[in-house]
Amino acid sequence: MQLAFGDYVLNGARRELRRGSEQIALEPQVFDVLLYLLQNRERLVTKNDLIAAVWKGRIVSESTLNSRIAAARKAVGDSGQQQALIKTYARKGFRFVGDVRIGREADGNGRPPEQTPTVSAESIPGADVDSLADKAPGQLNSGAALNWDGRASVVVLPFNNLSGDPEQEYFSDGITDDIITALSKYRSLVVIARNSSFAFKGDVRGAGLTLGTEYLVEGSVRRIGQRVRINAQLAETERGRQLWAERYDRDLQDLFQVQDEITTTIAARIEPEIGAAERRRVERKAVPALHAWDFFRFGTKHFYKSTAADNLEAQRLFRRAIELDPNLADAYGYLSYAIVLSMIYFEAEPNEARVTEAIAIGRKGVELDDQDGLIRFMYGRALLAGKAYGDALAELETAIELNPCLAVGYCGLGDSLAYEGRISEAIPYFQRAIELSPYDPLRWAFYSYGALAHIFARKFELACEWAQRATRVPNAHYWAFAHRVAALGHLEYSEDLRVAIGELLQRKPDFTCSFARKRLFYVKNPDQLELYLDGLGKAGIPA
Repeated sequence: MQLAFGDYVLNGARRELRRGSEQIALEPQVFDVLLYLLQNRERLVTKNDLIAAVWKGRIVSESTLNSRIAAARKAVGDSGQQQALIKTYARKGFRFVGDVRIGREADGNGRPPEQTPTVSAESIPGADVDSLADKAPGQLNSGAALNWDGRASVVVLPFNNLSGDPEQEYFSDGITDDIITALSKYRSLVVIARNSSFAFKGDVRGAGLTLGTEYLVEGSVRRIGQRVRINAQLAETERGRQLWAERYDRDLQDLFQVQDEITTTIAARIEPEIGAAERRRVERKAVPALHAWDFFRFGTKHFYKSTAADNLEAQRLFRRAIELDPNLADAYGYLSYAIVLSMIYFEAEPNEARVTEAIAIGRKGVELDDQDGLIRFMYGRALLAGKAYGDALAELETAIELNPCLAVGYCGLGDSLAYEGRISEAIPYFQRAIELSPYDPLRWAFYSYGALAHIFARKFELACEWAQRATRVPNAHYWAFAHRVAALGHLEYSEDLRVAIGELLQRKPDFTCSFARKRLFYVKNPDQLELYLDGLGKAGIPA
């Protein structure tokens, strides 16, 4: 896409500024300042906006910023006295006030530009039209402004049909449609709708620049007879860095079943990858530039580290995010769950006051956004901690209905079913969680809760196997090691048990049966709890 004003044409993809046939040399930061002002020409841009966009939040002196503005003005024939194109608003910021023509073929010589696809509230699944009412048009049509409230934006480009048969185009387009729909279930993402993404079929470069999303999904489909191969990739649009890629080979015995399986799996893999990238991105921002969503992202970074200190820091950051934005439903959900985990995994004393607080905070998150499957999952876990077993089960079932790609939802539902004694129903949910998100930051828990369910079913060999898989995941919590010890205690495997106890006590030196009883306060069936503690006792864990 090119932006033309007067005799000038700025090409963002080529990072070029031209006047007629002359290319005007610009320093990278000056180019970035000019591009950002052009993209956000429908609104006033603050100094903090420019620092966050061009310098990625690093500390920048006012003289440095003003020198870049002056250089941008000089490059386009403007000046501080004239301010015909770049206007300064005292103590507020800057705005590009010149007339701009948009189009890939705009050349600044009067030729009419091509129509550029735009993103509207109606074209974004899950978008709240009222919440976008105050946005200036340029914020919806320009790059980084798609990311309102700091939420990551992603475009899924039409998957290429490599079958050599135009008749198969419907299948590759169907895969794309289904991935867009599945990703839209994750309300932490802004997903560009089909009518905008399909306008860039075959134009990856143009899509990333024009739509301005932080992330881009693309891929290909090759179908030969009853076999199909699908390749999918996720990349950062800003630096072009590939974050994830996978290939799927399937037999097409049931076309729609295969299509559902692949698209659900792809969506479940993409969201955690974007979440991890966003946590890395927010670390590069300077503290003065942080907003509510940034504090929330910082909180999730600590949340997934699964240590006592990180849990407390995550709670602090979630509370700070809520102070800045009392309507940030995601922060309520995570804070609720962090409080629950502090009583089960860490050092907080399990008591009625904490459980009541977790439930109240979780309920507030659901009230703010009752269509977010992840928030419903976290509220369900808080209800389980409060021993409201039926309500917890209902919330977890709702979480999966809202987002069939939500791996932790399946794990939570399996766990609740296990406490109800419905083990045969529970195990497939743990397996589904692992299939959907084999690299999830909480995947150790998928195996760990599955191991606990197998202990309740007295299938100690399987419990040991599942627990061992959990312990192999980086940052696995000590409970996974405890479950392995309990299973081995029932099996009386002395050599394996010696190693397992050593690994457990290395991570939790003060682990005892009474400690386990206190932390497993939410287990519904007393017989299940006693069976677990009996295994620990047989293993030699102190009372």
